[in-house]
Amino acid sequence: MRYGIDASNLRSGGGVQHLLRILEYSEGGQGGDTTVILWGSRALCERIPVRADITLTAIPELDTSPFRRLFWQMQQLPKIARSTCDVLFAPGGLAGKQFIPTVVMCRNMLPFELSEARRYGATYMLARLLFLRFLQIRTFRRADGVVFLNDYARERVAAQVGEIPGKTVLIAHGVENRFRQEPKPQRPIEDYSLERPFRLLYVSIVDEYKHQWNVAVAVADLRRKGMPVTLEIVGSAYPPALRRLTVSLDTLDPTRVFIQYSGIVAHSELHHRFHKADGFIFASTCENMPNILLEAMAAGMPIACSDRRPMVDILGEGSVFFDPLRTDSISRAIANMVRDRDKRTSIAQTAYERAGGYTWGRCASETFSFLRACAGRKLRGASP
Repeated sequence: MRYGIDASNLRSGGGVQHLLRILEYSEGGQGGDTTVILWGSRALCERIPVRADITLTAIPELDTSPFRRLFWQMQQLPKIARSTCDVLFAPGGLAGKQFIPTVVMCRNMLPFELSEARRYGATYMLARLLFLRFLQIRTFRRADGVVFLNDYARERVAAQVGEIPGKTVLIAHGVENRFRQEPKPQRPIEDYSLERPFRLLYVSIVDEYKHQWNVAVAVADLRRKGMPVTLEIVGSAYPPALRRLTVSLDTLDPTRVFIQYSGIVAHSELHHRFHKADGFIFASTCENMPNILLEAMAAGMPIACSDRRPMVDILGEGSVFFDPLRTDSISRAIANMVRDRDKRTSIAQTAYERAGGYTWGRCASETFSFLRACAGRKLRGASP
């Protein structure tokens, strides 16, 4: 079986991590008689370990402008894949007109949550999301198979795309073992002080729908009331959102005594941040399968989280939930978690146990099984 993987629009973040992990656990790496042919940027190809069963092709066009990348993906790749693959997998969610069975993954919910996309206002980002929405709807309608990460994503997309003619499947992402750590014994609130505070961690890109500034306001309110809590924000940033966060921090904590933005931390080092922190907070209003949240669950942390789907589905009883658009709701959730040691113990253990079901071995096995199932299926037969 020759599996083609279109990695042309995978640049960083969760998409790259997903690709690296399913290749690591792929059946070819375990001695199966399969071949993976992958097309990607030079930087991406350099991150993939050399293996006899994987053929890497770095495409120069993918290191240029977004328009040239899209043209290559939509117009050139279908012709190349026709003669080299039995099935083509596009984990980035876009694919051109194909002549072989094609499977795509639904990763980004922003194009399908227009109320969230509108947070960007009349900007290039909004235009990009609307264009991406058009391309993804067309792709999902043409694909022979669509991988969804959870029920929520499938429901939301199906409501807007209409009938999806191809096969669909739910395959959740996994968590690397280095994040897994059994929950630590929780200390009573009396053990914390302004000198030894409860250290709250928020890891995610600073963006319009992540609401880090609301979390900052909530933490500042708790500090004014004497609660010994600090907040560290880690992640890359969308520049306008970072400016908004900086203005907020300059007002709430100008000397950065209890709120700190640490910027980007390499994913290879991120598990250390989880293991050192006392609690985790996640205030997003738009997600598909937030890997960061899965990693926090696996790290055995007590979690305060947005009450939006799919977060409530993923966490179940393993979190204290809040409305991410209301700072008073965030404050109450943090306060309830910090003050109640038994609650912290319970939600941390529940989240840790739920994270046990998210493994990259399972994800890789189910993904390649689905690709094989779709290999003989061609909904939109075409000739050049």
